[in-house]
Amino acid sequence: MRGRRDPIERRLSRAGGISNLSGAFDLFLFGALLGPVAPKDIDRGELIVANALLFVPYMVLTLALGEYWGRRRFQKLRPWLESDRGPTPEERDAALRLPLAQALMSAGFWVGAAIVFTILNVVIAPSTAAAVTVLTLLGGTTTATMNYFLAERILRPITARALSAGLPERPVGPGVRGRVAIVWASATGVPLLGIALTAGTGLFVNDPDPRLLAGGIVFLAVLGGMASLVATTISAHSFAEPLAAIRRALERVGEGDYEAEVPVDSPSELGLVEAGFNRMAAGLRERERVQDLFGRHVGRDVARAAIEREIELGGEVRDVGALFVDVIGSTALASQLPPQRVVGLLNDFFELVVAVTESHGGIVNKFEGDGAVCVFGAPVERDDPAGSALAAAREMRARLLDELPQVDAAIGVSAGEAVAGNVGAKERFEYTVIGDPVNEAARLSEVAKQRPERLVASDAAIARADPREAARWALGEATVLRGRDAPTRIATVGAPS
Repeated sequence: MRGRRDPIERRLSRAGGISNLSGAFDLFLFGALLGPVAPKDIDRGELIVANALLFVPYMVLTLALGEYWGRRRFQKLRPWLESDRGPTPEERDAALRLPLAQALMSAGFWVGAAIVFTILNVVIAPSTAAAVTVLTLLGGTTTATMNYFLAERILRPITARALSAGLPERPVGPGVRGRVAIVWASATGVPLLGIALTAGTGLFVNDPDPRLLAGGIVFLAVLGGMASLVATTISAHSFAEPLAAIRRALERVGEGDYEAEVPVDSPSELGLVEAGFNRMAAGLRERERVQDLFGRHVGRDVARAAIEREIELGGEVRDVGALFVDVIGSTALASQLPPQRVVGLLNDFFELVVAVTESHGGIVNKFEGDGAVCVFGAPVERDDPAGSALAAAREMRARLLDELPQVDAAIGVSAGEAVAGNVGAKERFEYTVIGDPVNEAARLSEVAKQRPERLVASDAAIARADPREAARWALGEATVLRGRDAPTRIATVGAPS
């Protein structure tokens, strides 16, 4: 909206005006009242009045110019700042250069002041001109540096928004070492140099006033201490706040919260660190998402085993329990119910199968149409894979009757040695369990479809199971399963004979 200034723009303008005015006033106070460089043959009163008559209009003019140029810089960014879009590369770079532009504008005014006041003092008091030039430039160095750090702090919200479109190719502004050097030079080096020049000037001035000389040194020491405190505090905050945000975000990541992010609000090396943390967190989120999807497709135990050790084709012989569960009459179900209802029932069915299987330490190795192959003892070894498969089958049947009575399913259980491993090609493979127990469990589920209890197991599974689980099953007649030569003795749930 035209006419209204952004709050950040107002704060930046106010901070720049106050810092420049304070620096200029302190320098004028030192030169006019305490400066020990004027010889006794110069009328100090006239010198003060002459400099004051120029000091006031120069400050008014430069403050007005600073306000005008600051508004113009923001005016170029206003279309972006007042919109919801991201910045263009040109707008991003212009926003990131605002602190430096603020400091350069301040430095330019101080260089102008050094030129103007040097010319004035050359005319009215030539012996003071050199000191005026040096002190003005030193004061300008400190004030411009303070302006930079204040502007950088005030503009952090705009900087963060500008960097949301990506980091520039090179860091903008001084890095960590540069900041430390600038703070020392402006807040410590400049006041010390001013003290040294003041003391040294007293050696070349005829009969200097000792009180003014001592007062000037004390004034510079106090002013330098205050400037050093302010500059160090601002600089420390510019380091501490981003690092504290990164530390807090790291704690969240350590607790498993991969959604943690930090605002990238510095165009310097600190911004690169902030952006690097966000890239790391994004990588961890992607890894977690892939691992979750991988686990949903192949089973969490298979996914964990694949992540923790090198993946190789081939397998190893394992003692496993196998459970095959298959929906009965799925074709008729599809003809009687809407497709959405059929899919919903199948999803509920498979959710129950997965939950029961995993609760007994097994994995759903694969879904086959409206059936599922569940394996116990691979890839994670179990002490009693056969007993786990039998217990899972009993619970599965009971829960299906209780929770999904409209879904009729047959369950077959077997146990024995099988080969578990990765089968396929190097570019595409899957974890599977191949062997007689799996085949027998599938054939047993066909038998279970013809029996009212809908749940049968092989004598091999009962023989391998823990006695406490085996006692829950009763062995019955033997039958030759489809595709097999030897008979298999069938077991059902019930008290043993």
